[in-house]
Amino acid sequence: MLVILSGVAGAGKDTIKKQLIERMENVESLPSFTSRPIREGDIEGQTYHFVSREEFEKMIENQEFYEYDIHHNQYYGTSRKLLNEKIKSGKIIVKDIDVNGTEHLKELLKEDTRVVTIFLRVPKEELKKRLEARVDKPSPQEVILRLNRFDYEESKISLYDYVLKNDNLEKTVQIIKTIIENEQKMEEE
Repeated sequence: MLVILSGVAGAGKDTIKKQLIERMENVESLPSFTSRPIREGDIEGQTYHFVSREEFEKMIENQEFYEYDIHHNQYYGTSRKLLNEKIKSGKIIVKDIDVNGTEHLKELLKEDTRVVTIFLRVPKEELKKRLEARVDKPSPQEVILRLNRFDYEESKISLYDYVLKNDNLEKTVQIIKTIIENEQKMEEE
């Protein structure tokens, strides 16, 4: 099963993903490949798989991605090989991805894999505060760029199986944990 977490930058996707991995057996992350520079706190192979822009473009040429997109002037993509390996291993994969990637993965995998989609909502003002308080301190231009994407991301909510307001981390993690457990039971029936 593939569990997709989406929402605007700063919605808490990464924090929730880490909590789910800590608290649930058989749950793993599937980091995207990216051409963006490594930031403080990033760990190669855990946060993302970091490659140069040229390497990413070569991977596109070789059709190594299920989907890829450009955000904030950087490439992000989902590896065919890594996703297939994790699905075959029987793991529950939690992946944070944008709305475009969600749309592509749902369509590409619908016949082969159970895909559960969850959108995390955060009020725009709260989002601005979170972005400005981040450890990696995005520039004012980057904050504006991310806030400008807010309405577009919100316009795609109908793609998702579940939409949650992420205003309490513990509550949100518990709800998503329950969603995964219930989806897993339905898959086994």
